Amino acid sequence: MAEKLKTTEIEEALNPERQLRAKEYAQISRRLFALDLVLGAVYVLLWILAGWSPWLRDQVHQLTTATWLSVPLFAAGFGLPYFILTAPLTYYSGFVLPHRYGQSNQTLKAWLWDQLKGLLITGILGLIILEVIYALLGAFPQTWWLWTALVMLVFTVLLSNLAPVLIFPLFYKYKPLDDEDLVSRLTHLATKAGARVQGVYVFDMSSKTVAANAALMGLGNTRRIVLADTLVERFTANEIETVLAHELGHHVHKDLPLGIIVQSLLTLIGFWLADLVMRWGVTTFAYISLTDPATLPLLMVALSIFGLVTMPLSNSWSRWREVKADEYALKMTGKPRAFISAMTRLANQNLAEAEPPVWVEFLLHSHPSINKRVAKAKSFSLSRSNF
Repeated sequence: MAEKLKTTEIEEALNPERQLRAKEYAQISRRLFALDLVLGAVYVLLWILAGWSPWLRDQVHQLTTATWLSVPLFAAGFGLPYFILTAPLTYYSGFVLPHRYGQSNQTLKAWLWDQLKGLLITGILGLIILEVIYALLGAFPQTWWLWTALVMLVFTVLLSNLAPVLIFPLFYKYKPLDDEDLVSRLTHLATKAGARVQGVYVFDMSSKTVAANAALMGLGNTRRIVLADTLVERFTANEIETVLAHELGHHVHKDLPLGIIVQSLLTLIGFWLADLVMRWGVTTFAYISLTDPATLPLLMVALSIFGLVTMPLSNSWSRWREVKADEYALKMTGKPRAFISAMTRLANQNLAEAEPPVWVEFLLHSHPSINKRVAKAKSFSLSRSNF
């Protein structure tokens, strides 16, 4: 522990060289994000305006007119070309760039395997959601958006409960943390916060990246503390305490249920707007009905635009809740120095831009900048000293 404490003193300041690389990395990532948005917009609009949607619908209807089967067939024909078109971009942004900046440890084979698993999971869950949406479109054409939002609420709660035991293990191996002292300290923190956890686990984040992280995962009987091995191996116990205390702050402030409620309201509005767009599209492009598979690109356009427009609002909400969680962590642990050290170490290790442009933070970031979080901790420390 003495060696770790010494390392903390050395790394309490941001590494200027790492920050230069972090700014480069962030700028390139933002350009790739913008490029992906443009490609997606052009692709979907071509399907709507060039008449590709009714053409594919007609091809699918030669095989079957049953909505439950024609919708997934249409979705496959619609999605596969886009997957192929954007595969080079995905490869560059997900594999080449992280390796170039020293953030990834994965071999190409391991990365491809993760991509395949992610594609299968996304495909299965997406197919289930599409089947539900179009079934409700047929059963309740006037109020389908309301019922779909309710189903999505239930789906989100179930996924939050099952993800730690069904999805997470598909990408990471994790086991109970064998550091009894650290387990005791973290469990004590959870008890003080009123969080019932089923244990403290460490997962092999180092198999994919050099970045570090921690989380309070699951709901009810799947609730657990999960630490990255990169966090356990490179951070002091005090630093890990402050990181976990931040996560417990979300529990104390009920951010998970509040977040689900807020997201459900946004989902409800998004589907209501999608209903208006789809009805307009059925009339304008002479589609058969709302359950016509050709309406799928219209549904995607409506939800995507709504998601982009409301992203700053969602991120503002998230940053507000993150600030409150930071405040809780500082008060709970009373260790502002360890908090500052943890934040700066995370910035150095995760190659995070400590002070992004104001517009970037407002539009794209769900967390306050590292510099703002450090300043908050320094202010807390100063107020304690004056007191």
